[in-house]
Amino acid sequence: MTGYLTTHVLDTARGCPAKGLKIELFRIDGAERHHLRTLVTNDDGRTDAPILPQEEFEIGIYELVFHAGTYLDDTGVAPESPRFLDSVPLRFGMSEAAHYHVPLLLSPFGYSTYRGS
Repeated sequence: MTGYLTTHVLDTARGCPAKGLKIELFRIDGAERHHLRTLVTNDDGRTDAPILPQEEFEIGIYELVFHAGTYLDDTGVAPESPRFLDSVPLRFGMSEAAHYHVPLLLSPFGYSTYRGS
């Protein structure tokens, strides 16, 4: 099996998928951070395709940056100055050629993640 990466964002404060949330993917190489792509979540809070497809998969360290502040603004959550959660970076390692699913459970004042299936 060749590896790939997917994600899913759920808005736990509203009890629904986080539609329209911008996500950036970076590969970490020592002190360097390489931007691989930017995607936006669909109606189900997922990206339309794997965020890192099989043909581009490499074992290594990656970072997903979830643009929570803009999403919260767009959903009508009263803005703070500065907003408590603006960008949510998740840095993680992928050590085998497998399916990695890294979801984000998001609310205006907290978040959680895990390795899903």
